[in-house]
Amino acid sequence: MAQIKQTIKPNGKYMGRRIMRKEDPRLLSGKGAYVDDIHLPNTAHVAFLRSEHANARITKLDISRARALAGVIQIVTGADLRGVVENIPPMGVLPDLFVPQHPVLATDRVRYVGEPIAAVLAENPYIAQDALELIHVEYDPLPVVVEMEKAIEPGSPLVHEQSKSNVAGTFKLDSGDIERAFRKADRIVTGRFVNQRVAPMPMEARAVQADYQAGEKMLTVWSATQIPHLLRSSLSRLLKVPENRLRVIAPDVGGAFGGKLNVYREEVLLPLLAMRLGRPVKWIETRRENMRAMIHGRDQINYVELAVTKDGRMLGLKCRTLADIGAYPQMLTAAIPTLTAIMATGCYKIPALSFELTDVFTNKMATDAYRGAGRPEATYLIERIVDMAAAELKMDPAEIRSRNFLKSSEFPFTTPSGLIYDSGNYKTCMDKALDLAGYNKLRQQQERARKQGRLMGIGLSTYVEICAMGPATSDPPGGGWESATVRIEPSGKVTVLSGASPHGQGEETTYAQIAADQLSVPFDDVTVIHGDTASVPPGVGTFGSRNTAVGGTAVYMSAQKIRTKMEAIAANLLEINPKNIVLRDGTLQSKLNPKKSVSVREVARAAYTAKKLPPGMEPGLSETSFFSPKNYTFPFGTHVCVVEVERETGEVKIIKYVAMDDCGKVINPMTVEGQVQGGIAQGLGQALYEEIIYDDNGQLVTGSLMDYAFPKATQLPEYICDRTETPTTSNPLGVKGVGEAGTIGATPALVNAVVDALAPYGIQHLDMPLKPEKVWRTIEEKPEAR
Repeated sequence: MAQIKQTIKPNGKYMGRRIMRKEDPRLLSGKGAYVDDIHLPNTAHVAFLRSEHANARITKLDISRARALAGVIQIVTGADLRGVVENIPPMGVLPDLFVPQHPVLATDRVRYVGEPIAAVLAENPYIAQDALELIHVEYDPLPVVVEMEKAIEPGSPLVHEQSKSNVAGTFKLDSGDIERAFRKADRIVTGRFVNQRVAPMPMEARAVQADYQAGEKMLTVWSATQIPHLLRSSLSRLLKVPENRLRVIAPDVGGAFGGKLNVYREEVLLPLLAMRLGRPVKWIETRRENMRAMIHGRDQINYVELAVTKDGRMLGLKCRTLADIGAYPQMLTAAIPTLTAIMATGCYKIPALSFELTDVFTNKMATDAYRGAGRPEATYLIERIVDMAAAELKMDPAEIRSRNFLKSSEFPFTTPSGLIYDSGNYKTCMDKALDLAGYNKLRQQQERARKQGRLMGIGLSTYVEICAMGPATSDPPGGGWESATVRIEPSGKVTVLSGASPHGQGEETTYAQIAADQLSVPFDDVTVIHGDTASVPPGVGTFGSRNTAVGGTAVYMSAQKIRTKMEAIAANLLEINPKNIVLRDGTLQSKLNPKKSVSVREVARAAYTAKKLPPGMEPGLSETSFFSPKNYTFPFGTHVCVVEVERETGEVKIIKYVAMDDCGKVINPMTVEGQVQGGIAQGLGQALYEEIIYDDNGQLVTGSLMDYAFPKATQLPEYICDRTETPTTSNPLGVKGVGEAGTIGATPALVNAVVDALAPYGIQHLDMPLKPEKVWRTIEEKPEAR
């Protein structure tokens, strides 16, 4: 539940207003169409045999008994694919990144538990699963390395012998005179922060179906993906199928959180099998498979030093980061931690920065983009070290932040990493959050609670994130633009065809709001179509909070083009100057004589009958636009978390949570609130419960939902949400993005609150997740607690 403080007025008939999502009736009534809802005749079902070892040579692979099982159609091994399909390359790389061979199926070596070795095709999924039990594999186990710090030690077992070390790649960022900054400092505050490995865990696991029509030479792939167009381009290259003979469809997708921002081995193999077999094939991932073989998120160790003066001025920041990238880099694996580097200074004016990043190979599944993707890690490290600095200087955490914020008059601001922050008003946002939380009263309550022996803590988190991924100058993988076609049908109804493909963000609603406002048509008259590469214009994908800022702007641009054309047609019909036409309430009318008007429907009919068009004008009302932003956007906010820690059990109870976010102009407050609240839940989940754990042998200990803890609804607080509104100049809509804000702000706010609660015991830091046993043991180790 949440208390919503609506303090911003709407800025249009539809834009800025709370409108129920178009998607919800379909999805909530079970009428959505996901990959597993697609039933093609004569479909073969696929199951994957996966490695039970984290590092081993395959000495024997016997599929004879499985192949003899009734109902088994075919069994494919890595040996069958040699020379048939290429290795899967990453897209985001570092200058010195070692890129290992990444086969679709392992051949003679496996490097993590869950790596696919063979694929069984059978008449139904149950036979396919039974056949897996009949495949005999013999392994020669090899030494395993799962901890980053051990992996880079001399003599550590190598994940890839060809690389000569487990250092996959490095990235260095230096700005300002860092040594001078540290010499001038009165205090140097240090910390080691672990951002543990977590699982994206979308409600719908991965799913792929493929069908090949030999007569048409047309390959169709249905995938629960965030990137249908990039997937099509990758499959075209890997399978050597022309893009105009390859159709990718992302139907309804049941969440992703970055986990489906990839080209996975299974997505490559399924269409190949469909072409070979000449019949449709389908694979639906199980939850256990999902936890082993979908990418994981986070998994960084940050060694941080902050140079400060005695009055709390920040002079310089040093950070050395290890990032666990697993055994094989996926699409953006190596690049995600660089976002931590470039956002490390957060909301603060820190003159000097030194950041050293090392990507490390281990015998685990790859990490990659997970909601926030590098930015939660950046916010966590800077917000923790700032709180530690405040404690050392005996300053209020709000005061030290306020003293170091960028001022609103300093924007656009070039950061030490070279980014140009577009706009911001950090102090106003924080002050509003503190007022909403009743911060001064909370501190008084805390003082009273401590006298009573109660452990009450108040945590702040002020964040800024980089969103709207795309300036072409930054060379983003796959491009940084988006496209949209807007078409007014002869009936006056509107169709929006989007190259972006949402998977829960609500763009079927927000894009309709944009088009309806710009074209002055009823919201219910707008239909948004996405996800089918054969139907919609080209696109890049949905990630990095870019859908509305980039894709929505493309919708706006196309609608503006149509509006201009409608004005010209209306002027011709009314025999007046187009400059005297105004579009209002579904009609195009004369500014001088409003009674002289034609409706949008009449103009649409005229555009298609083409009898009374201006000279030289083409018939129809359809326009396509590509939008490539010149800069990123930088949303920001302040979160306040209040907790009480149970001394005898270590249990953390959240008693108040305030989120004050600024995502620029808002198209639909309801979708913004939904994104923020969902993000907070994931951020709190990481802070308190979630953790992917591998044992020393590389076995996944938290391999099911029996072992991997999620927050229950009863464990989450009632949120108090509000926002400020600071438009961006990076797009004409003024929107910034909000899909990851809650995740970024929540984690450090909660950890800061718990550490604040435990301050009487001299506890300066605890690594996540803050499970009751860990908190209790930390308290028990302190003499003050005895």
